[in-house]
Amino acid sequence: MRRSTATTRPRPPGPGGPPLIGNTLQWARDPFGFITDCARDHGDIVYTEVAGTSWYRLYHPDHFEHVLIHNNQNYVKGEFLQQFLGALTGQGLLTSEGEFWRRQRHLIQPAFHPDRVPVYASMMTGYADRLIASWEDGETRDIHADMTRLTLEIIASALFEVDLRDHEADIGAALEEVMEYSESVTSMYLPSWLPTPAKRRYERAISSLDEVVFEILDERRSSSDDSRDVVSMLLDAETEDGHRMTETQLRDEVMTLLLAGHETTASAISFTWYLLSKHPTAEANLVAELDAVLGGRTPTLDDLSDLRYTEQVVKESLRLYPPVHSVVREAIEDDEIGGYHIPAGASVAMHQWVTHTDPRFFDDPDAFRPERWTREFEREVHPLAYFPFSAGPRRCIGDRFAMLEAQLVLATIAQRYRLELASESSLDLALSITTRPKGGIEMNVHER
Repeated sequence: MRRSTATTRPRPPGPGGPPLIGNTLQWARDPFGFITDCARDHGDIVYTEVAGTSWYRLYHPDHFEHVLIHNNQNYVKGEFLQQFLGALTGQGLLTSEGEFWRRQRHLIQPAFHPDRVPVYASMMTGYADRLIASWEDGETRDIHADMTRLTLEIIASALFEVDLRDHEADIGAALEEVMEYSESVTSMYLPSWLPTPAKRRYERAISSLDEVVFEILDERRSSSDDSRDVVSMLLDAETEDGHRMTETQLRDEVMTLLLAGHETTASAISFTWYLLSKHPTAEANLVAELDAVLGGRTPTLDDLSDLRYTEQVVKESLRLYPPVHSVVREAIEDDEIGGYHIPAGASVAMHQWVTHTDPRFFDDPDAFRPERWTREFEREVHPLAYFPFSAGPRRCIGDRFAMLEAQLVLATIAQRYRLELASESSLDLALSITTRPKGGIEMNVHER
């Protein structure tokens, strides 16, 4: 590990703030604006204090590469994420560390093996077809709610081989409560033992989600199918000394995959519909490609190589509205980044939300230009200037699944329907566990 030297500067610049409060109010008023202003006003490494916690905010791809790849052994998910997500995901794949995490990832990895992809592809288009079969021409729908329901059905069927339609209302209500709680600065930093009304609602929401997870586990236990779903693999897994996973460990992994496997993708697809509705030329180009390649039929896995513009649309949407707005780590030992001392125990945040629109890496960075994603551009751009699925050993295990899902859902629905914003009001965003459209996205659906 790097130690500080006499030439290492002790602390990066930052916005400053009053004692005790620090930058808490600035963050609470406008978190997206705050992290953007920090980069604009202070550079690539910024020091801030929010609710008593010191944060080192990073904005340059070289620094992301240092933390996530080259010196990743010195950076763990840490106490903040455990406090923030521990009650929800426990020691699941998202928050666990060390040898336990490596073993769990090894167990789950086969579910995302390429030989499973054709099966998943047909599920994705099948559920998308079923969703739009319920739409009526000209009606107004909350597209984020629709995409959330759709991605939940897909992940439950693909990874767990269960049908969660009877639980969708309960899961949706519980998830909204969890996300609302996670948006609050006070909830993030108050002692975990403090029984506030919001905390009690949050705990009830987790209990509601637990009921669904344990029902999934019970259903897979009682099944006589020779299944290759994730739950069956976890139930059958044994350590070298013959121990099986505990009920708590099983619960944590299923909860993590259930939530992470649908929430981020739902937001990604929802933001894509929003962007297409604001950019009719891009929408026309997309539809023209779909007509030329598919001619009205349901897309298949084999079609994706010919649906190049569809892929570009998804990538550009993930650039402008990355569902994972920031990646957080905690330093184990002292380090040095960009000439600044990073003390052991420091919280480090890498904000792809900001770097994805940095003019040093993207021309006309605020514009929605899917055509920028040529193969040549992808080879030339800094590999960590764009990282919607994180990077390094902890890169999202389901990144290919999510890209496949987004492209197939987009291709399936865009052939049949044009989605138009119900009002011209600006998109209101919530910085929660993920980037979400606050209050949903109301859109009018029109048959083509």
